[in-house]
Amino acid sequence: MPGFIQRIRQQKSDLGWLICTVGAALLLSIPVVTVLYSITLPANDIWSHLWSTVLADYALNSFVLAAGVCIGTSLIGITTAWLCSACTFPGRKIFSWTLLLPLAFPPYIIAYTYTGMLDFAGPVQTAMRSVFGWEYGDYWFPEIRSITGAIIMISLVLYPYVYLLLRTAFSEQSSSLREASHMFGVGSYRTLFTIILPMARPALVAGLTLVVMETLADYGTVHYFGVPTFTTGILRTWFGLGDRVAATQLASLLLLCVFAVILAERYMRKAVHHQNPTKVQKSWRYPLTGIKAIAAVLICSLPVFLGFIIPSVQLGAWAMKTAPEIVDSSFFTLIFNTLQLTVIVTGIIIVAATVLAYGKRVGTHFSIPYTVNISAMGYAVPGVIIAVGVLLPFAWLDNALDAWLQQHFKISSGLILTGTLASLAFAHVVRFMAIGLNSVDASLAKIHRSIDDAAQLLGRKTFERFASIHLPMIRGGILTAALLVFVEVTKELPATLVLRPFDFNTLAVRTYELASDERLADAACSALLIVAISVLPILILNRSIVQSGVIHGAQT
Repeated sequence: MPGFIQRIRQQKSDLGWLICTVGAALLLSIPVVTVLYSITLPANDIWSHLWSTVLADYALNSFVLAAGVCIGTSLIGITTAWLCSACTFPGRKIFSWTLLLPLAFPPYIIAYTYTGMLDFAGPVQTAMRSVFGWEYGDYWFPEIRSITGAIIMISLVLYPYVYLLLRTAFSEQSSSLREASHMFGVGSYRTLFTIILPMARPALVAGLTLVVMETLADYGTVHYFGVPTFTTGILRTWFGLGDRVAATQLASLLLLCVFAVILAERYMRKAVHHQNPTKVQKSWRYPLTGIKAIAAVLICSLPVFLGFIIPSVQLGAWAMKTAPEIVDSSFFTLIFNTLQLTVIVTGIIIVAATVLAYGKRVGTHFSIPYTVNISAMGYAVPGVIIAVGVLLPFAWLDNALDAWLQQHFKISSGLILTGTLASLAFAHVVRFMAIGLNSVDASLAKIHRSIDDAAQLLGRKTFERFASIHLPMIRGGILTAALLVFVEVTKELPATLVLRPFDFNTLAVRTYELASDERLADAACSALLIVAISVLPILILNRSIVQSGVIHGAQT
C-alpha cells in the first residue's frame, strides 16, 4: 500500500511538472510559431517586389557578413587561445582575461565609436590633414561605412566567443600531446593545426555558431553602415513600406537560415569522435623568448586595444565633453527605464528557469526534457524576429478583446498588451530564457542524485528538497544567470526598438537614436554606461570558469 501511494504521488508530481513545462514551452514558442506560420500566407505585391529587387542583396550581404565575421573571429580567437593556453610569454596571465573585455561592447556601439574616429571630420583624418597639409581629395582613406567595415567591427567584439571556448578546449587536452610533438621537433603552430585544433573542432564549431547567430541578429551596425541585410530589410518592410505580412515572411527566411546553422553545428559536432583525457597533468607550454615573445605580446595586445581600450578611451573623451549637457533628468530617466526593464526580465527569467530546470531534474516523464529545451530556443532567434513574432499575436489578441467588449458591453479596452512594457518584457524573456536556464541547469547537474535519494528517504517532499537543499547549493549559478541576463537585456537593441512603449527609451535605444542623428559625442555617455555595466559580469564569469576547473592550468 505505501508503494502504491508513493506511485500515485509521483504521478501527480510528474503531471504538475509536465503541465508547467509544456505551458512554458507553448507560451515561449509563440513568436517563432507566428513567424513560421507566415510562410503559408499568400504572397502580396510588396513581397513580389522584394523577391524581384532586394531579396538577393539581403541574402548575399547576410552571407558575406557572416562568412567574413567567421573568418575574422577565427583568426583572432584561434591565435590568442593557443598562445594563452599553450605558450609562455610575458603578460600571458593578464591577456588570458583581458582578451574577453571586447565582449562588453555591443557591435553597434563600437561601430559608432570608430565611425566618429575615422570619418572625414574625425580626429584621425583631421590629424593627417594637419600634419601633411592635405586637402579633401588629396589622399585615399578606407571607407569604414561598408560591409568590410561592418565585418571588422563585429569581429572585434565577437571573437571572445571563439577565444573562450577554444581556450577551454585546449586547456582540457592533455599537455603530453604538445610535449611529445615538441620532442619530435614539430613546431607549435604545426602542432596546433595538425593535432590540437582538429581535436578541438567541436568547441570551434560551437563558438562560430554563436558568432554567426549574433551576426545575423545584428541591426545597429549594419543599419548605421548602410549594409542591406535581412534584419534591416525586415524593419524597412515593416515600418517603411507598412507591410507586416511581407516583413514576417522575410523574418521567416532569416529564421530558417538560423535553424540551418544550428542543424549544421549539431551535425558537425556529432561527426567528431575524439575523446580527450579527463585527468590532465600540469600543463606543459611552449616557452617563447625574443622575437617570438614580442610577437605573442603584440598579437594578444592588438585585439584588446582595438576592441576595448581605444573605443573606451574615445567614448570617455566624448563623455567628458558632453556630460554637462547630456547628464540631466532625462538621462536618469533612461537609466531608470533600463533598470526597470532589466530587473523585471531578470526576475521572470530566474524564477521560470529555476522551475523549469528543477522540473527537468525531478520529472520522470520522457517529454519534460524536450519541452524544457523548446523553452530555451529563443536565444537562437534574432531579436528582430522575436519582436515581429510578439507584436502580431499580441495585436490580434488586443483587437479581439476590444471587439468582444464593444459587442457585449459597449466599451473599448484599447491596447492592453501591444505597445506596453508587458510585450517588451515578454520578448526579452523569450530571447534570453536560454541563458538563465542553461546556468541553473548546469548548477543542478553538479549536485549528485544521491542527495535527492537521501532526502526522499527522510520524507522530504519535492518542494522541501528544493527549498532546503538544492536552492542553497545553486545560488552561485542563479547569480551568474542573473548577471548575464541583466547584461544582455541592457545591450539588446532591435526588440526594444520595435516593442518599446510610447516615450519609453532605454540606454541602448537612446544611443542608437543619437548615433543615427550623427550626434556621436552625445551618444557617448549612454554607450559608455552600457559598456561599464557589461564589464563586471564578464570578469566574474571568467573567474568562475577558471575557479571551477573548466580551464585547467589557465592560471598555472
